[in-house]
Amino acid sequence: MIKGLLFDKDGTLFDFQQSWGGWAHDLITILADGDGARFDRLTDVLGYDAQNRVFFPHSLVIAGTARDQAEALAPHLPGRDLDALEHWLAQAARSAAMVPAVALRPLLSEFLQAGLALGIATNDAEAAARRQLELAEITDLFAYIAGYDSGHGAKPHPGMCLGFARAVKLDPAVCVMVGDSLHDLEAGRAAGMRVVGVLTGVAGMDDLAPHADVVLRDIGQLPGWLATLG
Repeated sequence: MIKGLLFDKDGTLFDFQQSWGGWAHDLITILADGDGARFDRLTDVLGYDAQNRVFFPHSLVIAGTARDQAEALAPHLPGRDLDALEHWLAQAARSAAMVPAVALRPLLSEFLQAGLALGIATNDAEAAARRQLELAEITDLFAYIAGYDSGHGAKPHPGMCLGFARAVKLDPAVCVMVGDSLHDLEAGRAAGMRVVGVLTGVAGMDDLAPHADVVLRDIGQLPGWLATLG
């Protein structure tokens, strides 16, 4: 019997491209500071399609941390301190307008009413995650919220997943990690959890299916899948 659900944030609770596509264009424009060639270099580094305002499937932004992004961008931004750039990116992420993949509060409340413990494990910064959850009015539904900077490490390492199990006093074997990327699935599997992929990120069925117990259209299909487990 499943007793805990641990969710990735971007691409899982929130539709990835709709939430981050336009924000990224504005961010890159600021960093390029009017230099067209630099703008093109930064889009290449981030794996971003500026014309369509979407990320390519290989983009490091999809599953990477603000630190990963800063390390990739810094060589193309002379004079920018790496730590300061990481902090700036993490702060900028707080302003992104998140687009829910489904109506979140009714669904998450349903899980709570069924006695499931809920958590968040994101490679975003914890402060940015908390701000976005607050704006979506769902912070209170989670017993655990962790980002890459919360002390558990980043996915695909299992630290955040194991931290959730400890926090809610559950065996990882009765928990599910739900995410849209291979990092999510690898982290959950390494922690001994069941793993569910969703298609509200950038990865497709062929990418996720070999690594997941099941791949769903979105988290709205979770109740039906859980019902099949008995």
